[in-house]
Order: sequence, then structure tokens, then C-alpha cells
Amino acid sequence: MIRALLLAALLGAAVDAAAFTVRDMHGVDVVLKAPPQRIVSLVPSATELIYALGGEDRLVGRTDFCDYPPAAKSKTSVGGMISPSLETLVALKPDLVIVTSSGNREETFKQIERLGIAVYRVGADRISEVKEVARRMGQLTGREAAVGPLLDAIDRRVATVRDAVKPFGRPRVLYVLWPDPLIVPGKKALVTDLLDIAGAESITKADAQDYPRYSLEAAVAKSPEVIVLANHGSQSGPIALDRWKRLTSLPALKAGRIHSVDGNLMHRYGMRVLDGLDQLARAVHPEAFR
Repeated sequence: MIRALLLAALLGAAVDAAAFTVRDMHGVDVVLKAPPQRIVSLVPSATELIYALGGEDRLVGRTDFCDYPPAAKSKTSVGGMISPSLETLVALKPDLVIVTSSGNREETFKQIERLGIAVYRVGADRISEVKEVARRMGQLTGREAAVGPLLDAIDRRVATVRDAVKPFGRPRVLYVLWPDPLIVPGKKALVTDLLDIAGAESITKADAQDYPRYSLEAAVAKSPEVIVLANHGSQSGPIALDRWKRLTSLPALKAGRIHSVDGNLMHRYGMRVLDGLDQLARAVHPEAFR
């Protein structure tokens, strides 16, 4: 009798433990006793998608960089992405923390897990992966019904840009994420995919690193026909153009084709990335949008 009760208890515990199992974007199974009700996001892009899906009721914490939509600022901040306050995080009693390898430290993941809190990794280097993150945020927040319309909206806006730029050529584009040191998008950067959709030929897309450092000489040698400089909000100040305007031999300078764009739209993979795509397409192919 006792043995039967023990077996039943063990089986019951196993069922409870496996009540909600999801596989994160690194292929790791995350096992919870139930769908998460208290989520902390260490990923600004994920925070934006959670709000876009209407799942913010389950979001109890965020980072200082999770500043969009403005309503996100009402959630408790756990500090920065690289070194969040674990004390603040634990006080929020989350049952799941959303993280990313491209903005958080591996040590942070391990520390959170040692505290007995599950972590769920996300990341997106392509628009198709942005859609996948949206699907997963819908699953985690119980907003599956909102996913379909959101994905349809993404598809429509991407198709609109593709169709608009299709009749035109593909100019060589230098995209500058950061001016000094010069940082550019490589093969697996989200911006590289956006440039491709916008009808551009990124001159740095062959680099194996996601966001490699580049020398100005190497960039000049590729004779970009368009230069796009990313700003990072009001805190970074205006974009310095002097160093670029001195490069008068470049095709981009001869044609007066040096543009600034909002980097927050291009480098995060919330729904605003579609506004970023539109900015890029208009910078690369203004003739398509007259």
C-alpha cells in the first residue's frame, strides 16, 4: 500500500513537472510546472513583441533598455542587460526569464539557473526568425490567438517593400552601426537581411562575424554607392558627418547619398523593425517611393 502511494506520488510529481515544456531557440527544453505567469525579460526585442501581442500582464520585470512601448517603463527594472541585479530579479519571483546570447552574458544565465529560475533563450538574425520569436512569445504569454494577425502584418509590409524595390538595381551599401571603432553588419546580422530585402548589396555581408570591426580603408576600397549611418537615440547625440564628407572620391559622396537612420528600429526585432526596413528602403531606393 505504502509502495503504491509512493509510486503514485512520484508519478504525480513527474506529471506536474512536465505540465508545460517548451523548447527555446537554442534547442534546450525548458520544463515548468505550469505556463509561466511571472516573466522577466532581459531582451528589449522580446519585451516589444510581448506588448505587441498583448501579453504584458505576465511581464513583471524588464531591463533599463526595455523602453518601448512607453508603457514598458511601468514594469520593474532589474538594471542593465549585461549585469542585471539578481537581487531585484529574485524579488520579482519570476517563473521564467527571457534571455539572449547577443546581449546578455552566459554567466548571467548560469547564475539565474543556479537560483532555481528557468531561462528561455531567444534571438533573431533574419525576419523569418523575428516571426519565430513572436510565435514563441505568444505561446509563453498565452496570446497564441494574436500571433496570426501579427505575422500577417509582417508579411504584408515585407512584401510591400520587396515589390517596391524589385524593378531597380542593387546599389553597394555601407551600413555603419557604430562610427568609432567602425562596426558594421556581417553575414548573420539582422541588418544584413533588412538590407537585402530593401534592395541593397551590403558591402560587409561576407564577413563571418555578426558585427565585425572594419577599417575605414577597407570600407573605402569597396566603393560604396550609398552610406547609411545608424543613430542610437538622443543620448548618443547627432551623427558626426565630417569624417565621411572628406571621402569625396567615394561614389556615395559624389552622388550625395549619405543617410542617417534610427538604429533602434534596425537593431531590435520587435514590430518596429518594419519601420526600420521602410527607412532603409527609402534611403537605398528613394525612386521607388516617390
